[in-house]
Amino acid sequence: MTADLVARFGPALGVEEARVHWGRLTRAAQDGATTLITRERWEWAALIPVTGVSGPLTGLAALPLSTARRKLGDLVRLATLPYEDGPLLLTRHRTPVAALVAARTLAGQDARRHRLVLEDLLPDGHTVVLSRLQGVFSAVVRDPDGAAVAEGSGESIDAALRRLRRAGE
Repeated sequence: MTADLVARFGPALGVEEARVHWGRLTRAAQDGATTLITRERWEWAALIPVTGVSGPLTGLAALPLSTARRKLGDLVRLATLPYEDGPLLLTRHRTPVAALVAARTLAGQDARRHRLVLEDLLPDGHTVVLSRLQGVFSAVVRDPDGAAVAEGSGESIDAALRRLRRAGE
């Protein structure tokens, strides 16, 4: 797993080095970059763009960037626990700007495999519901019966639509 992640995202930073460069790393996440962060070599987390979080952001745990920087070691450890699957949203002035996830959730992901083409769904009677919460746009595709079949989020409507993934992926 780790070799695949390093090949895709570059070498992991230790917790202390990530703290030193926290401002630059969070800005890079806002611009779409993923950074691997490790604690004691076997605990791996990933700082990802908030747009990489699938599904609605409502209800996810959130923490201010300044607090996350101070507690980064503990957060990396928590992210690696088997029962912690959800992302932790990192906020600036209550607006989500990045997320911290277990690096294992990125292993083997192929964005092209999961990508949906909206034009293929709409002729079949599907609808798209767009919303905006704290500066982040969400798109939910619903089938004719109203069940959610795909979700995506991003810093713009276009980004949310480009990041549509089947519900549950």
